[in-house]
Amino acid sequence: MAVTVFTTVSDVTLAAGPHTVTTEATGAVLSNAWLLIAFPLAGAAVLLLGGRRTDGWGHWLGTALPLASFGWAVLALLRLLEADPVQRSREVPVYEWFSAGDVTVRANLLIDPLSISFALLITGVGSLIHIYSVGYMAHDANRRRFFGYLNLFVAAMLVLVLADNFALLFLGWEGVGLASYLLIGFWQQRPAAAVAAKKAFLINRVGDLGLLIAIMLMFGVFGTVAFGGVLDNAGEAGPVVTTALGLLLLLGACGKSAQLPLQAWLLDAMEGPTPVSALIHAATMVTAGVYLIVRAGPIFEAAPAAQTTTAVVGAATLLAGAVIGCAKDDIKKALAGSTMSQIGYMTLAAGLGPVGYAAAIAHLLTHGFFKAGLFLGAGSVMHGMNDEVDMRRFGGLRTAMPITFATFGLGYLAIIGFPFLSGWWTKEGIIEAAFTSGGLSGQLLGTAALVGAGLTAFYMTRVMILTFFGTRRWDDGAHPHESPASMTAPMVVLALGSVFLGGLLVFGYRFAAFLEPAVGGPEEHHAFSLATMLTSVPSLAALALMVGGAAVAWFMYGRAPVARVAPAGNPVTVAARNELYGNAINEGLFMRPGNTLTRAMVAIDTTVVDGMVTGVGTTVREGSQGLRTVQTGFARTYALTMLFGAAIVVATLAVRI
Repeated sequence: MAVTVFTTVSDVTLAAGPHTVTTEATGAVLSNAWLLIAFPLAGAAVLLLGGRRTDGWGHWLGTALPLASFGWAVLALLRLLEADPVQRSREVPVYEWFSAGDVTVRANLLIDPLSISFALLITGVGSLIHIYSVGYMAHDANRRRFFGYLNLFVAAMLVLVLADNFALLFLGWEGVGLASYLLIGFWQQRPAAAVAAKKAFLINRVGDLGLLIAIMLMFGVFGTVAFGGVLDNAGEAGPVVTTALGLLLLLGACGKSAQLPLQAWLLDAMEGPTPVSALIHAATMVTAGVYLIVRAGPIFEAAPAAQTTTAVVGAATLLAGAVIGCAKDDIKKALAGSTMSQIGYMTLAAGLGPVGYAAAIAHLLTHGFFKAGLFLGAGSVMHGMNDEVDMRRFGGLRTAMPITFATFGLGYLAIIGFPFLSGWWTKEGIIEAAFTSGGLSGQLLGTAALVGAGLTAFYMTRVMILTFFGTRRWDDGAHPHESPASMTAPMVVLALGSVFLGGLLVFGYRFAAFLEPAVGGPEEHHAFSLATMLTSVPSLAALALMVGGAAVAWFMYGRAPVARVAPAGNPVTVAARNELYGNAINEGLFMRPGNTLTRAMVAIDTTVVDGMVTGVGTTVREGSQGLRTVQTGFARTYALTMLFGAAIVVATLAVRI
């Protein structure tokens, strides 16, 4: 009997639950949801295969097609909102991917509140970054190819979040890995960029192996890798299977989302163009791991050990990333450490189960706006400062770059949790969720989140002071100036999202209610009212730590002159500058033992395997050398030998007779 790995719409009936689909006509928008992927994929094909003939207009095509996808995503959102909550999960058949024996694999899409939220983020923020790149990459001879890679990345990311099964998700997952490799190493003539791209690619492969093994295990246990077939039956698989699946999925998430212990690639990836940092390392790729954990929520809920491990990894990473961000003088690497930390918040919330899912995704969305805005602001500063990235060589830029200062400042206030801005709503939601999850673990996780809030205020205030305040520490050749409108306009839009998006999502529990048909929800809803946000103990503690962290940064960097060369610092500072020795640990635990193992294998191959092969040849050769002495080539020698032989034969016969 044939095994249908991915069901079609006709196979499914309407029922309430997080993985429900509907057999009703989905309309032109939802039934053609594949266009969300087709638009940027077509752009990538044209720009990468069209050659130099597309140089003059390729960047405009590369910008227009993600915008078309964003428009389609908005229409899809409106169609979902028109339906009843239990009918907001729609499966869209696309085509039969392949068939092998009794196994038929179909590539279908799933449009539900979770996937459409990601689609809007990817295409919306992604389009703004494309617009920004028109100006940022204006003088790059390979701008058309850069936009082709951006389009390829957007298409792969959409495959990842719109897939209705883990196999298609893995296809997008690997596509994102390829596109990020191409974008991080775009300036491949720079050795540091080429090495960073290779490092990101290899470390991500470690996580990808975990995800691939998890998919194989799913198929072996459930006979399918469709979301419905796996997630709806996760509770029946037994604790050993679900724990193994949860830990393997977490390994995959750690690779993509730069969580401990697979975080070492993220800061090096800042060698790529700044729009790449904004797109991949703020709004999309690094959030894929959070998406995977939330999407696979039933597996983690059936495996408490894996769920707790997820929350602990998130808590540890948010603290590690914050500590690293406190010591970096490279503005992009300071923001990269911040990205590690903020993704840690999301991973922590996702590890809390249904009580944290909405908080994790809400913070993911707001983070996409304010962190993308911060990265684009950093790129604007670099654009005006001859690509300088050392904040100790900035200072006083607020007057030379007023729009960049204003938009960057709003992103700064949002990320530190300034009241009523986006980050305040969503980060407070995570802190509240941690404390309300109960038990000692909830208290410890909530405390870690509070400490992270204080560190965030410190390192981001440090970035603001070193970049925009204080005395001017520019080199003589620097002439800072405001960026063109193609760069500042997207920054303004992102700044507006940094101000308003969090309240729109969190207030009144509207976003959590929207997500609930896709990911479920807690038994008791905790609506984040203003009274709760302003008076609860965790909220007041977070506010106090935010003020304290900013005050300490101002005391250290705002009141005294800033050295243009970083002082030696104490051991903690040195460790933070060296990214808590993550690279040294990887080198000691994996690279050097790997090199030793490789050398040993080479020695075995040379001495044993090659020795056996060459030994046979040597034996034949030496034997031939001995035998060839018998053959002299002289006829008289052969005649004499024949005579002696004949004499011996005759003598032998005579004796016998």
